[in-house]
Amino acid sequence: MTGPADRDPATPLWLATVVLRVLTLLFALGAVVVHRDDFARPWLAWTVLGAMTAWTAVTGVVYARESLRGNWFVVADLLLTCGLMLTSPLILSDAQYAVDAPLITTVWAAVPPLAAGARFGASGGILGGLVVAAATGLARLDFDLDVARDGVLLVASGLLVGMAATIARRSAAALAQALRTEAATAERERLARSIHDSVLQVLARVRRRGAELGGEAAELAELAGEQEIALRSLVSTEPARTGANGTADLRAALQLLATSKVQVAAPAGKVELPARTTEELAAVVREALSNVDKHAGPDARAWVLLEDLGDEVVVTVRDDGPGIPAGRLARAEAQGHLGVAKSIRGRVAELGGTITLETSPGAGTEWEVRVPRTGRGAR
Repeated sequence: MTGPADRDPATPLWLATVVLRVLTLLFALGAVVVHRDDFARPWLAWTVLGAMTAWTAVTGVVYARESLRGNWFVVADLLLTCGLMLTSPLILSDAQYAVDAPLITTVWAAVPPLAAGARFGASGGILGGLVVAAATGLARLDFDLDVARDGVLLVASGLLVGMAATIARRSAAALAQALRTEAATAERERLARSIHDSVLQVLARVRRRGAELGGEAAELAELAGEQEIALRSLVSTEPARTGANGTADLRAALQLLATSKVQVAAPAGKVELPARTTEELAAVVREALSNVDKHAGPDARAWVLLEDLGDEVVVTVRDDGPGIPAGRLARAEAQGHLGVAKSIRGRVAELGGTITLETSPGAGTEWEVRVPRTGRGAR
């Protein structure tokens, strides 16, 4: 069963197309009645009008039902309408051509470009208008100023309906995403209140009491403090989920790495990147922080800075540890320890970015990663 959120936002345009088709058919009927004695083949005129009536009924049923509006049917509608229009040289007399009498389809033929715009967007509306304009010139046996004027109107109408359909669909997608975000935020706030009233209060009490007791209890207090910070970050940060356009928020992914020894600084708003780029950069930062934990000592602290420069993002990971001695990374790679070479530098290279290392004994370590938004990670 299709719910309101699953319906095509351009449905009102389709219904308007159905109504317009009925109105233009009535106009065509009036034109045939008025010129019935002037046609070279009146019987063929009535036959074509009957086909137009039947096709109007068919398109009315199809365009009113979203499940039936296939691409192939819109193309068939365009081709059939042009085919009926091209019977005009067999129906109109030479006298009618001399006075620019209307073609057998008259304004009824202007509807398919609107349907093409509603189905395929602006480009489809333009192409549909050009096809009908070309068929109009062939049916009139001349490409004069009147045909050019009709062509401009057909293309313009298809373009406008196509743009309206595209904007309606994009607006509906943006609204749906906003509603999902609002629902997720409300749920996260509810969980945050619940956790604050239970788990966070217990962790805070363990941290304070353990620090007062000292000894092994102090170590437990430190662990409880780290978990308290991590949990607060988790419930206050929007998950780095993949959006409808294949992007994810790098800011949210990095904020989840904050602990009592790791501080994360990031812009106030989202930093949207391709989902793969976000995943790989988060992995780079985790590996750098893991190296800090392994090699910088138990008291070392680390800072993660995220900068959004528009065409690229910069991630900096710095620590206040003893630094890396000269040649240490080269010797580690030669010995088969590829944590830095593969997990850090290799990932950045695959994303089309650059990475620099600044370190010296006693001065800590700083990694700076620069990745373009349109690099290989975006593909």
